[in-house]
Amino acid sequence: MKHFKFYNKHDILSLTKIRRFETKLGERAHCLQDKGQLESSLQQSTAAYVLFGIPEDIGVKANHGVGGTDSVWVPFLSSFLNIQSNDFVVGDELLLLGHFDFGDMKYLIEQNAHDYEERIDAYRHAVITIDEEVEELTKLVVAANKIPIVIGGGHNNSYPLIKGSAKGLHKAERIPLAQINCINLDAHADFRPAEGRHSGNGFRYAEEDGYLQKYCVVGLHENYLPQNVWLDIVNNPFLDFITYEDIFIHEKRNFTQAIAHATGFTEDTYTGIELDLDCIENVLSSAVSPSGILALHARQYITFAALDSKVAYIHICEGATHLSDGRKHEGTGKLISYLVSDFIKARGEVKS
Repeated sequence: MKHFKFYNKHDILSLTKIRRFETKLGERAHCLQDKGQLESSLQQSTAAYVLFGIPEDIGVKANHGVGGTDSVWVPFLSSFLNIQSNDFVVGDELLLLGHFDFGDMKYLIEQNAHDYEERIDAYRHAVITIDEEVEELTKLVVAANKIPIVIGGGHNNSYPLIKGSAKGLHKAERIPLAQINCINLDAHADFRPAEGRHSGNGFRYAEEDGYLQKYCVVGLHENYLPQNVWLDIVNNPFLDFITYEDIFIHEKRNFTQAIAHATGFTEDTYTGIELDLDCIENVLSSAVSPSGILALHARQYITFAALDSKVAYIHICEGATHLSDGRKHEGTGKLISYLVSDFIKARGEVKS
């Protein structure tokens, strides 16, 4: 994992605003004791959750998308580490590991690719390197009986998270076969054909490679479901979805019932919880939508899924504070901090 930057306590406290008579999450969060002995350090840690970032937009650009999903990690941390440590969320069950930095690959591509198609091919080739490093780290974290909390980055990272989690669970002897399930709150299925790795086909690669067993999408927008993907899903009993229109326009199910359906569909084994921020109305992301769910719905989804699933990992992705076309919104990082704290609180209820 040559692209991973490990954090020490000084790094964490540099983003934490210390205040008299208060304790912030950053003051309680753990850091890795010995990065030279990563596997044993993870095994020895008392933390239940390992937080790391994948601030990259290579996978998004490989999918012909708008760059900028590399911009939200630090704003998220700046908000999250300054949450109050209290009886609702303490922080001492969290190990803040660090983040991946794939900026060198991005720079090389953008300096040396001669035309658009060559650049797309180079981005897709680079995603393979990202896959390998993210998978390796995820496998180590899950094998140490920790739950990865991962902030992206593009949705391409669903594939190495599924693959790494499946291998980690198998290594820890918690599942006999290297397969897990997944639920995804998303406007898109991200199940495009396996034409080369990018942010639109992570679940396809995970399913075809035998690491993803069941997959359910909540809130899928009918306008952005390719016909070939629709046919693949309806003809596969291990794939399912509930559209945004069925929930909010036709009102065939309410939102809570839709989440309950997804968690019931995937309850037979460990499940990855995915949330693509482009499903939330007007949140800055690689595919901003004027029509979508509310931030409240996203928080309800995270809480319900955390309570009602055998969680393998949680992945919140596609958010940005700065898009490459100039659009900006500083609040995205704070929204993600709410979602992560909701997850930790809900898991605390499961344990108690």
